Amino acid sequence: MSFANRVATCATMILTAAAIIGAGTPGFAQQLDRAINAPVVATVPEVGVVQEADIKEPMANDELQDGDEVAYGTLDAAVAAQSVPDDMGDELQCMAGAIYFEAKGEPLSGQLAVAEVILNRSKSGRFPKSVCSVVTQPGQFSFVRGGHVPSVPSNRQYRTAIAVARVALADSWDSPASDAMYFHAKRAAPGWHRQQVAAIGNHVFYR
Repeated sequence: MSFANRVATCATMILTAAAIIGAGTPGFAQQLDRAINAPVVATVPEVGVVQEADIKEPMANDELQDGDEVAYGTLDAAVAAQSVPDDMGDELQCMAGAIYFEAKGEPLSGQLAVAEVILNRSKSGRFPKSVCSVVTQPGQFSFVRGGHVPSVPSNRQYRTAIAVARVALADSWDSPASDAMYFHAKRAAPGWHRQQVAAIGNHVFYR
């Protein structure tokens, strides 16, 4: 091939390559530009719906049921927590009357000890089985008249006696004379000898 022909052939090849580049490059640039500027749709993982769990409200701790025991910090608190019921019933009336007439001027622990003696007698098998029968038993309590507890004035001391009686009947506080069966005033000199279990206020208690 002559030199002139080789030059012509090279020129033709160069022009052909230029045409191909000129035709292809702009399209590629446009496609690249569209790919860059196209909005990207974020792929969010599907989240399952959380069902609301059944929620049960706890029961209030201060809702007391029948038979529940209430703990008191002191005997004073136990007595102060008692109310005077509309219908006292014979047992409560007899117990409160005995506390009032025998120990209304005594400390609360002394009043509770008197109630404890009555309860212990009713459970002993050696005395009548009911509170009223123990209280009205002949020759036992000097305030009893004709086998009955006298009427009691509705005053503060009687309300306290009712409260102490309720504490004793519910066994809401341990008496320091918990096993006592007898008692007498300190000034008295009984003609019997028994084991002393407590001396509270103006009374001495024995088993």
